[in-house]
Amino acid sequence: MSENIKAALEAYTSTVEKAIAKFPERPNLPEQRLYTPVDLGDQDYVSEIGFPGQYPFTRGVQPTMYRGRFWTMRMYAGFSTAEESNKRYRYLLANGGSGLSCAFDLPTQIGYDSDDAISAGEVGKVGVAIDSLADMEILFDQIDLSKVSTSMTINAPASVLLAMYIAVAEKQGVSADKLKGTIQNDILKEYAARGTYIFPPKPSMRLITNIFEYCSKNVPNWNTISISGYHIREAGSTASQEIAFTIADGIAYAEAAIKAGLDVDAFAGRLSFFWNAHNNVLEEVAKFRASRRVWAKVMKERFGAKNPKSWMLRVHTQTAGSMLTAQQPNNNIVRVALQTAAAVMGGTQSLHTNSRDEALALPTEESVMVALRTQQIVAYESGLADVIDPLAGSYYVEALTNKIEKEAWEYINKIDELGGAVEAIEKGYIQKEIQDSAYKWQMAVESGEKVIVGVNKFQVEEKPVEGLLKVDDSVGALQKKKLDALKERRDSAAVAAALANLEAGCKDESVNLMPLILEAVKTYATLGEICGVMRKVFGEYEAHVNL
Repeated sequence: MSENIKAALEAYTSTVEKAIAKFPERPNLPEQRLYTPVDLGDQDYVSEIGFPGQYPFTRGVQPTMYRGRFWTMRMYAGFSTAEESNKRYRYLLANGGSGLSCAFDLPTQIGYDSDDAISAGEVGKVGVAIDSLADMEILFDQIDLSKVSTSMTINAPASVLLAMYIAVAEKQGVSADKLKGTIQNDILKEYAARGTYIFPPKPSMRLITNIFEYCSKNVPNWNTISISGYHIREAGSTASQEIAFTIADGIAYAEAAIKAGLDVDAFAGRLSFFWNAHNNVLEEVAKFRASRRVWAKVMKERFGAKNPKSWMLRVHTQTAGSMLTAQQPNNNIVRVALQTAAAVMGGTQSLHTNSRDEALALPTEESVMVALRTQQIVAYESGLADVIDPLAGSYYVEALTNKIEKEAWEYINKIDELGGAVEAIEKGYIQKEIQDSAYKWQMAVESGEKVIVGVNKFQVEEKPVEGLLKVDDSVGALQKKKLDALKERRDSAAVAAALANLEAGCKDESVNLMPLILEAVKTYATLGEICGVMRKVFGEYEAHVNL
């Protein structure tokens, strides 16, 4: 059969030159114009593609995927104060959102209170300010934590924010074993691509494995880490680099947990991933499919995991913020719709859709509604969720899935040669690969080789966009007043004792710090005070990259 196809392909190719002479092809297209069964070689369907819900999960992690239930529509939100963000959360849930995704401001992300001098001008700007359990109580006021799934985009101080969430649930009468959600908790990608780190790698990895251990016993339905390729892609990586560098981080976390004495099947089923949905729809679908296959092989063959749930790569997706443009922002609605289609055809488990105005400011309520409706239209009207893995069998998509998998393995093997993800980051390898890809992309845009509609082609004269959401600087003063009042009414002796216990625990590597952090949170010790104790013992990370 393949010989017949090859002969027919040669005959077709001979006719193409005439067509090209009459209608020249566009420049800068992929070298290969057509895919056939020849490009799939002798790939075995059952072992390499298989069926949904079965190893190697190329076609999805659940047997019926969206025919049973849709992905979680988890809108990323948070700004200003806990009071303002609570209003936005309740608005989203009332309008069909099925999960929350919390954005925290920059001081919260790097473990400082709103009244710290370093926080000036940043309080509440890119997310909600959370200084203590009191703020977290307000953030989830009138939201039943036994019914909602919550994702928190927090890394270096993830243990503290998780402890606050557990404490709020306890006050609502919801036990920790009933909680569902995710903390990002991915410090390695912070060193490589994003920068909101606090502590050096060793104590950071200790905190992460402490969370794995604590949650496996006390918060079993919680995803203890969201290993993030999203920010790696936002920094400029290719699709293959996104999954390779992220899975290499996942390998490092698994190795650290095993070294700490955990059984792989005790924690692997609660690991989750976080992918970017970029503009090239078919490439993104292939990326999702390839990533599941790579991770399944890593967990089964490298780590010897026995439980099929340990082999599953479960993924949350966010549409590509870096692909949104300040020019002609309504075009972003179309971009997000295409990215949504890619994520759904790729088989994501949950999805956040960006809003049209996010290249300019935090999204308005109206823009967020359009973004949520985009998911709902894809779910209910497009038909893309009616059939599992609808692009399987496409010669192009299957060949591209194989290509991305091959490229990912090459990167993973290179990182192994360098000593693993931590060493590769310390040596600057991952950072340089991302930077080189970002530079290549930018040069292609500036030369016009890569067309961005409204930016380097099809430009129009535009009036300034009106009605953008802006966070007033008075939020910082308000948070400071709230902190002053909190410190007046809390039990200072209890706070001091809890922080002293935490400091002693930090000095003893055999101690799991989660119970001590939870104890401190419940006394209303602040985020800055708790992270300050850990800074004192662990020190702070300073990037030194040899490029």
